Amino acid sequence: MMGRFTAPDVQHKSTTLGNLAGIFADRHAWQEMPAEFAVYSVEMLPSPSQEGELFVGTTHLQAGKVGNEFFMTRGHFTSAVNRPSSTSGCAVRACSCCNIRTVTASLRQVFAGSVHHIPSFTAHRLINIGDEVLSALAVWPTVAGHDYIALQPQGFKLRVFADGAGLESGGPI
Repeated sequence: MMGRFTAPDVQHKSTTLGNLAGIFADRHAWQEMPAEFAVYSVEMLPSPSQEGELFVGTTHLQAGKVGNEFFMTRGHFTSAVNRPSSTSGCAVRACSCCNIRTVTASLRQVFAGSVHHIPSFTAHRLINIGDEVLSALAVWPTVAGHDYIALQPQGFKLRVFADGAGLESGGPI
């Protein structure tokens, strides 16, 4: 797996299918899958939580689907809404779904070497449309926080499915 930190004090967090209730369109397919399966993990270098400091972290998102919908991260706004971030693809083909607080939503291709600015007031998530683990490096302010509640109940405005011949994007997530 590419994009691993080697520092001795790296922080680790895993998110399982069981942690992603309500995220995927096909609830029945989600319930049939093992709740303990780790869909993605995040590694972060420690940094002081104060104005002017940055976190640097890597997300490793497994390849797979729930029904026909590709594995994805939970996605979030930042708690401090005026805090942008950036993401860089380390390996594999994927997309990033961005949802502006107003009405705009977009999909961006993420691939090894791609760099993406995520503006303030924008919810974002990674979606692995490949067949290998997606690794993406992110940099964000330590005081930004994560706001998952603001996306409920409507969620993201776009979904990405495999349609047999390629990809299909559809309604709210």
